Amino acid sequence: MQRFKSVKIVSILGIIGNLFLLIIKSVIGFITFSQAMIADAFNSAGDIFSSLMTFIGNKISSRPKDDDHNLGHGKAEYIYSMLISIAMFLMSFKVLNDSLFAIINNKKYNFSIWLIVVCLITILIKFTLYIYTKLLYNKHNNLLLKANSVDHRNDCVLTLLNLVSCVLAYYGVYFLDGIVGILIAIWIFITSCKIFKESYDVLMDKSISDETKKRVLDIIKLHDEIKCVNHFNSTPIGYKYQISFTIYVDGNLSTFDSHDIANNLEKEINSKISEIYLTVIHVNPIVLLDDENN
Repeated sequence: MQRFKSVKIVSILGIIGNLFLLIIKSVIGFITFSQAMIADAFNSAGDIFSSLMTFIGNKISSRPKDDDHNLGHGKAEYIYSMLISIAMFLMSFKVLNDSLFAIINNKKYNFSIWLIVVCLITILIKFTLYIYTKLLYNKHNNLLLKANSVDHRNDCVLTLLNLVSCVLAYYGVYFLDGIVGILIAIWIFITSCKIFKESYDVLMDKSISDETKKRVLDIIKLHDEIKCVNHFNSTPIGYKYQISFTIYVDGNLSTFDSHDIANNLEKEINSKISEIYLTVIHVNPIVLLDDENN
């Protein structure tokens, strides 16, 4: 399936790109003692973990349904997205602690032109990965892709701040280095919370959006033979939903005709609304007013 193939490519590119950035950031950061660059290196290490979790989560979620998992393995996507958010959360505290230590102890570092070169390389690689991953997310609506695209975008902004601190260090202004490290930590923390919430909502079976539910009900309203709808329920199945509800039809219809209405409606909803993985309809008879008067 193209959706899972795209995520696989993104995860592999992420691992390769971030491994390269981790190496050059770590070498330059520890040589110059730049806290912002060291924090950026930690961020790249976290990105490698995120890309690895993306690869594993995508591999599991792409498996078809089986006897033990009747609805497939789609939720693995959200379990591994949650693991990514937890790793980012822990990393934010590590970066925050190191940055505060640098500010309190008035820690300076040795300016090097390589600090600027590394920042520019990072921005170029990350911006390219962001554009590519964002396009794929818009196409496939995959939370793993979204988590990665947001991370690449954040890295561009944060490395830009790092670049500013490097330029100011050339003029003897060092305090911004620790502040940039703190900003990186805060940004990582906020992003981790957002990804965690999205994953948590799906794993806790959050209901389908009101907008999608309205689209389903609008389709049902087009069928005059359906007199009433209730017991509407929805369950997330990976990035899609299974919905179920009860329709009431004329009790004088034959069992075949009433269930034919339900079967056709299921096919119509599944084909028209991409967010729906499976529609299950229960049919109940209803006595119409005209029948009561006879």
